[in-house]
Amino acid sequence: MIDVLVAGAGIGGLTTALGLHAAGIEVRVVDAVDALRPVGVGINLLPHAVRELTELGLGPELAATAVPTAEMSHFDRHGNHIWSEPRGVARGHHWPQYSLHRGALQMLLLDAVRDRLGEHAVRTGTAFVRYAETEGSRSVLVTLRDMARGREYAVPVRALVGADGLYSAVRARLHPGEGPPLWNGIRMWRGVTEWQPVLGGRTMVVAGSNASVKLVVYPISREAETRGRALLNWVAEVRFPVHHHGVAGPVDWNRSGRLSDVLPHFAGWRIGDLDVPALLASTPRILEYPMVDRDPLPWWGQGPVTLLGDAAHPMYPVGSSGGSEAVLDARVLARCLALAAPDRVGGLRAYEAERWASANAVVLANRAMPHERVLRTVAERAPEGFVRVEDVLTGEELAELGEGYRRMRGAW
Repeated sequence: MIDVLVAGAGIGGLTTALGLHAAGIEVRVVDAVDALRPVGVGINLLPHAVRELTELGLGPELAATAVPTAEMSHFDRHGNHIWSEPRGVARGHHWPQYSLHRGALQMLLLDAVRDRLGEHAVRTGTAFVRYAETEGSRSVLVTLRDMARGREYAVPVRALVGADGLYSAVRARLHPGEGPPLWNGIRMWRGVTEWQPVLGGRTMVVAGSNASVKLVVYPISREAETRGRALLNWVAEVRFPVHHHGVAGPVDWNRSGRLSDVLPHFAGWRIGDLDVPALLASTPRILEYPMVDRDPLPWWGQGPVTLLGDAAHPMYPVGSSGGSEAVLDARVLARCLALAAPDRVGGLRAYEAERWASANAVVLANRAMPHERVLRTVAERAPEGFVRVEDVLTGEELAELGEGYRRMRGAW
């Protein structure tokens, strides 16, 4: 009998394993991929997530890997400054906001899990297939598939946590017939490239508006910073007409994109000392995928089964909240299971009661993108640029930018 089985070895699943282990709860993690590799691009961790990971003993590793973001600055597409706000410690938080490579964060978590729980705590090449509740509904019989051998086998589990992402197999069992993810018409191109430091070296740059074309750029490597360089993560967003809400075919986070598709949208763009076309053209590999989410669920779990992270509440990547919300899920889950022990079902319901409403509120805030209304207003009122933002926006409208981001960061 496995006490807690986590399906999915992403950020949420691995943080869950660390949190449960710290609470003295046995946990095993499975993932369908044959090996976990440092894939993806940049990710942000908000201060409340950094706090949770620091309390798990990962503070030194994060500080050695990530860049503490000091400021977010908005510009129009002509490079004129609209608004800035300090971030993390610069804003008065006890913990920094960190920007780092998603793959580096996943490997950091994986190393910690294997060091503390043992090499066999995470079993790759093992896919969740289905589950069946046992008599009394206090445990489940989980069917797993050995991907290399093509055989299935069953294991008894006291609590099953689906942390298996946007296309969660556990979620599909709990909520069958949901359909594909929902697309808002924005296609994103993303890349990582080494460059010279931009705007002081620790600034998150946001330019334009995703009503048409938008760019986000920020540094993600402490090691590059120590060499006087910057490993820049960039995200280019272009809006297209939406003919249907569902996405045709699966969303592949590692699908390669083409420079020729994205570069024309940014011809002539320059933000401060950043030559945008040159940055895009220097990128070794470009990824492309749609901006998608799913409608909030009316409930996450039943009996000894629940969901976590993107499996529970996939959201648009617009408020630096996705990974942070998964970390928060993991820590709350570990605490609730520890407090309710040995009642695993009661612990899962307590976790859902604490996290369901607040996480769903972040999903809806990210979908509404309240900050984008102000950026769209700038583009409409000053399409050829401006000298003073005060001639374009009122003080109340500028204040809406900060308030919009606060809603997308959740109630912390």
